[in-house]
Amino acid sequence: MRRTKTNFAVFILPLTPISAFGQRDRSAPGEVLTLDQAISLALSDSHLVKIAELEVGKAEDNLAAIRTMRLPSMNLFSLTSIQMVQHEINLKSVTTDLLPGVDSFAPLTVPRRPPTVFTSLIAQPLSQQYRIGLTIKHGKLARDVTNERLRQVRQSIVDRVKRTYYSILQSQSALESVLEAIRLYRELDRVTGDYVAQQVVLKSDRLEVETRLAKAEYDALNLTNQLATEKEQLNNLLGRDVETNFSVSAVPTQTDYNLELASARARALDQRPEVREARLRIKEAEVDRRIIKSEYIPDVTLGFRYVTLRNFDSGVPQNFANIGVLVKWEIFDWGRKKDQMAEKSKLIEQAKTGLHEAESLVLIDVGDKFRKFQQTRQALVVAQLGQETAREVLRINANKYKVTAALLSDVLQSQASLAEANHKYQDALLGYWTAKAEFEKSIGEEK
Repeated sequence: MRRTKTNFAVFILPLTPISAFGQRDRSAPGEVLTLDQAISLALSDSHLVKIAELEVGKAEDNLAAIRTMRLPSMNLFSLTSIQMVQHEINLKSVTTDLLPGVDSFAPLTVPRRPPTVFTSLIAQPLSQQYRIGLTIKHGKLARDVTNERLRQVRQSIVDRVKRTYYSILQSQSALESVLEAIRLYRELDRVTGDYVAQQVVLKSDRLEVETRLAKAEYDALNLTNQLATEKEQLNNLLGRDVETNFSVSAVPTQTDYNLELASARARALDQRPEVREARLRIKEAEVDRRIIKSEYIPDVTLGFRYVTLRNFDSGVPQNFANIGVLVKWEIFDWGRKKDQMAEKSKLIEQAKTGLHEAESLVLIDVGDKFRKFQQTRQALVVAQLGQETAREVLRINANKYKVTAALLSDVLQSQASLAEANHKYQDALLGYWTAKAEFEKSIGEEK
């Protein structure tokens, strides 16, 4: 029996059920999706990334709205009313006092007309510019916080894409191992059938081979279905139709990081969005306190007002135009500002404590992921050697069995050992790739 060499490349496997597991359906292989392409698609089209990007856009819009507070405000007011009381004016005759008996003139009645007042006001804040500048600064910090949250979402998406991609690779590699076992069992079934006809082995031996062949075919179907589900999950992460057909390409089995733990921790403290957000929270709290403190400054506003009256008595001026300065100062606030500043001071201390906590958690996380990455890398080497050893033992026993130099039980035992070695290798491979993705996320890598 020809020896089948196994490398770490992953072959194209079907998503549809196959009638014969020894042959693969190549009618619709789909696109070949590399890991870098998958990450790029996820960062541009993922639904979660788009939601986070909209949050950043909302923060930008809010900042633009705050900036308009520096400019003059222009308002137009209009009031139309109805007189509820009728006014009468009695005009006396100048001869009434001189000539007794001469009555006064008839009274005059002011008609009920709806008087209307139009007022336009232009106000330019002066002393408030300092507080507005602090508010703008606070808006910028809020925008930066949403940017860090976007980075965190992007890192989380990249990590999920890597995990799913590696899981697909692991499932495909496991399926290749099962298909190899199926081919072996079929060959054993053929040889054992000949031996049963020659009465060299018992019929129960052939039934044992057929049972293991059926179990391997079931495992292949199970892995095929699992692979289809994982591809649908990856399509969803990429923000595209879940039924899009594709195949994945191999990635290097091992990646050597020339990075020491101290360097990894330093990079994580600089790149992790949680730490950067905690630092921004401190600045936000400090700006909040300065905004409260700025309320001690009187509000000075330069204003221009123009008033037009309609349907008023002709003796009342119809137009007014004024320009002046409005000063507003709250001279006594019952200690409100003092209490608010005390609250903001505590918020600053709380944010600083949160930063220390975030840095400590990041350092612990990087150290843990770094050690796991080293451990899984060594475990992969051990599992790879065990797989190669089991495969060679099976090859030797299978060849011996063909020339009746070995028992069927020896071949089946060798196949069981190879299946166990393959399982351990697949677990070690997935563990290595997962640890690699976790380590890259722990140091703040986005790709």
